[in-house]
Amino acid sequence: MAQAAVTYEPVSVNLEEVYDVILHNGLTTYKTKHSNAPLPKRVEAAKIDALSKKGAVFVVRSKEDFQTNKVKGYIVTSKETLLEDATDLTHFTPNVYRKFGYSDDSRRMIHGFEERNLLQINTFVVDIDTKKHTVQDILLTCMDFSIGLPTLIVASDRGYQVYFVLKQPLFISNKNDFRGLTVAKRISDNLKRSLRDVDADVFCNDFGFFRLPKVSNIVFALLTNTYSMAELINWSTRYDDNNERPLFVVPTKLSKASVIDSEWFQALIKAVDIRGQKGQIGRNNALFTLALVCYSEGWDKSRTYDFLDEHNYRLLNPLNGSTINSIINSAYSGKYKGASKEYIEALLELYVYNGHSIKVNTGRNGWYKFKKDRKDRIRSHYNEWEQDLVTYITAENNPSEPFIWRTQKEICDAIGISQSTLNQVIKSSRKILKTVSGKGRYSKTGWTTVDLFIQHAMGLLQATKAQYRKQLIQVVQEWTEVIEQFASYGKLMHSLQQLIFNSPTNDQTFAFVESG
Repeated sequence: MAQAAVTYEPVSVNLEEVYDVILHNGLTTYKTKHSNAPLPKRVEAAKIDALSKKGAVFVVRSKEDFQTNKVKGYIVTSKETLLEDATDLTHFTPNVYRKFGYSDDSRRMIHGFEERNLLQINTFVVDIDTKKHTVQDILLTCMDFSIGLPTLIVASDRGYQVYFVLKQPLFISNKNDFRGLTVAKRISDNLKRSLRDVDADVFCNDFGFFRLPKVSNIVFALLTNTYSMAELINWSTRYDDNNERPLFVVPTKLSKASVIDSEWFQALIKAVDIRGQKGQIGRNNALFTLALVCYSEGWDKSRTYDFLDEHNYRLLNPLNGSTINSIINSAYSGKYKGASKEYIEALLELYVYNGHSIKVNTGRNGWYKFKKDRKDRIRSHYNEWEQDLVTYITAENNPSEPFIWRTQKEICDAIGISQSTLNQVIKSSRKILKTVSGKGRYSKTGWTTVDLFIQHAMGLLQATKAQYRKQLIQVVQEWTEVIEQFASYGKLMHSLQQLIFNSPTNDQTFAFVESG
């Protein structure tokens, strides 16, 4: 039974020793410029540093620096800089990268933290995104179900991160199609799976950003307890055997490989800043795609809900529970056989760094949307795109006018369709209307459906009738007032005539007038 969250006091550690154990000489000891270390120490350290290739780690100052498709931070190439800046940092990459740089002129956005750019793997880190388990629970689980005690446990805002540090770093190369990286990823996956009893995040990035260990957040440290790759490989092999998993060493091509383990699926579930905006696919599309994968993998609804609920919780702008239920019910309705490759590619490009370079292989001989025979696919394919386009236009429509104004590229990105296919759909469609206003660079393209256009026209007609009726009533009221005024004037004249001609002094009055 899970215990209530407990606040732990940090343990007493020497931070320089911690970084020495984790980084394995992957960085230079001192800064090449403006170092505060004495010259003799710098000279001695430079001799040692020259014996091995050095790389860099990436650091950020706050969790908010992880933005859509980019990360705001800076590059650290020396242990001295890391020690000096540690107080003001929140996250770093404990594993070292060989190439690094900035993607903007102001040198604020960093790039280079792709797995295949790793120079050396120093440690495996397991993320536990809850504090309902105690540190003692985590340690016991490590001993009972995993490889053994960790080297370090770091507290985060909502949980813990467990470090299993290597005795010697694993250097990554492109030999045998990055064989070493493949081995390391399987070890990392097994470590995460072995700690599921304490809610380890099995979908956490294997070698990405983690909490920077500081004196204030280290809650367990046993720096002498490190692991060799041989120990980890032996343990991981036994773990695979016990769980009847295929050998982790370089996987052979399987006709029915699990999509859950694919690069694109793993990349998509790690994207946390998915929100979507006008003209873009967003959270609903992403969660629906993940739900379709779970359905195709044979998961039951409860398992899928737990998975999506956990993923949704990590989003910076999560959806509510009822929406997730609706998405799952739709995915499990039986109308869909699998996720759309075009949608997946669009989601990766929008929300995953370098997502456009990730190959999407659905593993199901090409998934498609509805359960139809192959002989019907060519014709139905365009019907499905047409319906997707109708759904998108209807959702984006503003009642004040029939057209939404989008470029063809914006339409293609929004529904995940190629431009050539879009042109074919428009050419053959009897449901969609397209218009172009203006010329050249000032032109704009309007999109609507026949139904929306008719609704708008009928609305205008009704509005015109209502305005005409209002004006007619106003005219009638105005003329009624005039007529009433004329009627009142006639009555007055009639009274005057009666007064003049029926007066007993009528002759005298005229006589007086004539004599006057």
